[in-house]
Amino acid sequence: MTVMTAPDGPAPLLEIENLSISFFTRLREIPAVMDFSCTVMPGEAMGLVGESGCGKSTVALAVVRDLGQTGRIVGGRIRFKGRDLATLPGEELRRIRGREIAMIYQEPMASLNPALRIGAQLAEVPMIHEGLPRAEAWARAAAIVADVRLPDPERILRAYPHQLSGGQQQRIVIAMALMSKPALLILDEPTTALDVTVEASIVDLVKGLGEKYGTSMLFISHNLGLVLDVCDRLCVMYSGEAVETGAVADVFDRMRHPYTQALFRSIPLPGADKTTRPLVAIPGNFPLPHERPPGCNFGPRCDYFVAGRCDAGAVPVLPVAGEERHATRCLRWQEIDWTAPPKAARRTERARVGEVVLRLEDLRKYYEVSAARMSGSGPARVVRANETISFEARAGETLAIVGESGCGKSTFAKVLMGLETATAGRIILYDQDIQDTPIERRSTATVSALQMVFQNPFDTLNPSMTVGRQIVRALEVFDRDASEGERQEKMLRLLDLVKLPREFAERMPRQLSGGQKQRVGIARAFAGGAKVVVADEPVSALDVSVQAAITDLLMDIQRQNGTTLLFISHDLSIVRYLADRVMVMYLGHVVEIGSTAQVFAPPYHPYTEALLSAVPIADTHVTKKRILLEGDIPSAMTPPPGCPFQTRCRWKASVPGGLCEREVPPMVTLAPGHDIKCHLARAILDRMEPVFSTVAA
Repeated sequence: MTVMTAPDGPAPLLEIENLSISFFTRLREIPAVMDFSCTVMPGEAMGLVGESGCGKSTVALAVVRDLGQTGRIVGGRIRFKGRDLATLPGEELRRIRGREIAMIYQEPMASLNPALRIGAQLAEVPMIHEGLPRAEAWARAAAIVADVRLPDPERILRAYPHQLSGGQQQRIVIAMALMSKPALLILDEPTTALDVTVEASIVDLVKGLGEKYGTSMLFISHNLGLVLDVCDRLCVMYSGEAVETGAVADVFDRMRHPYTQALFRSIPLPGADKTTRPLVAIPGNFPLPHERPPGCNFGPRCDYFVAGRCDAGAVPVLPVAGEERHATRCLRWQEIDWTAPPKAARRTERARVGEVVLRLEDLRKYYEVSAARMSGSGPARVVRANETISFEARAGETLAIVGESGCGKSTFAKVLMGLETATAGRIILYDQDIQDTPIERRSTATVSALQMVFQNPFDTLNPSMTVGRQIVRALEVFDRDASEGERQEKMLRLLDLVKLPREFAERMPRQLSGGQKQRVGIARAFAGGAKVVVADEPVSALDVSVQAAITDLLMDIQRQNGTTLLFISHDLSIVRYLADRVMVMYLGHVVEIGSTAQVFAPPYHPYTEALLSAVPIADTHVTKKRILLEGDIPSAMTPPPGCPFQTRCRWKASVPGGLCEREVPPMVTLAPGHDIKCHLARAILDRMEPVFSTVAA
């Protein structure tokens, strides 16, 4: 692959040319990255996107020469400021790492020492790399902590990592990376584990600090909306290769590789609709490194594949005429009609909404906790995890439950499933009050009717049992009168239901991809004929193309069985696409509930407005207001007086007399089916402007 650089501009800061990386096992050499090239100019932010396993993180680790014992650069060059990092002696490489090139990882706690105070960890960076005296290093640490917008820097420097929230920990990791003002900052999925509001503030922070320090960035993400917010240029990877690269606007609006097009068709952009404009999942599976096809790696999944041409030999990278530094690894890019609608698009019937099957009335869940109480003295302290939750859910309906971590979503799900019992209130399932009945005392009919699909498909299957046996075990509980042969036949029909081949019954979980494992989890949930399914972040651990397939599957099953789906998620793009109604939670309270159209359009609850403004949208024609929430969610053990959101609300000054700080707002009906918990006057609510607006293409 030929590296394309600006003809008369400055020299690239980072230049990766024809890079090939392999991992060596006892059995074989596994090529992870092949013929990969890209450049990062001074002050430029380059995004790397693609599905899990495409080689994004491997490229980043190669830049800092951290491929472990089995990884090896087998071809190509990595030049940083003109020096080849692939051949640099260890001592010189150590001087560059941390000082001129810094890396921020996905999980902040993996980068922090739990036994050292934050100040000591920050100060050791310039002390080691620049030889700064301790006092000067601590002064710089305090200044950097202020730069990353953490309150009371002196207190933060004295704190241990466990005393900070996830967002604060990630800010400290960013501060640590910037302590020596590196020329290149590598960010490997830096916001994946964070709430959407924290993610928005981190993205703004990274962009601002990059401009302040003149730092170039290599930003690795599977989230195309984040890449649009952060990056100047984009490199799309598939199965170890760069398949398209160019300016962000060029790649987003004038994509010239079928894989890039397929990625965009599988994410819920504005305008997508589960019935009239459904998402299009990428067919087939991502190839394993030792099973790559001949010719184009994307060929077996491509709508434009031509046998004898696309699989005849290695596919070169071709420049896209008329666009600066835009290139594609596709032989047919000039022959494809890129404006044609997807062939796989299909219209479906909306699920028929029936009678109310689940009703919650003033549900509360409190936990009594106190170290003093455990020792036999001192007053008990109470965590108010859920406060007066009330709603109804109907047959065939999808109700989404959204909110930041700590808002009470998972506690509510545990109470509903019987893993916890409520402190007060009622849960009515098909006219039966199940609030006080823990799961071990619930009837088989109740347990089978109310099932759960969990977030992580990797942790919910027994690794020592075949797929078929795991589904049969559920049938043994829910269908005791059936014979073994009948259970085997029903297990095969469940595999048909979730669109898995019947031969998968004999496979072990380790032989399945993440999306296939999640399908097995869904099949097991429906083994007893579930009527209400709680889906707790069921697609957040999956790639965007697999997300499209799983959401399509859930909708098909819902239409077929009339299932009620309670969809817990922090991804408001998926919620807008999938849900019929949305319930927004904050600090244990339901602060807004209504149809999806009502919740995503003004007037909003102030918290909903902030949530929507934080959603990254991969569309260059959508503009949005930026409303950054200051501070973290208060503790449920010591909630603020009055409105639970008043400590972070930008509208509080519009309510006279300090009412927000004294009284919890009542639920107010804005329109039939649309309620919010807010003191704002109706005249102010009616003047709210939309968070999103679309400009003409």
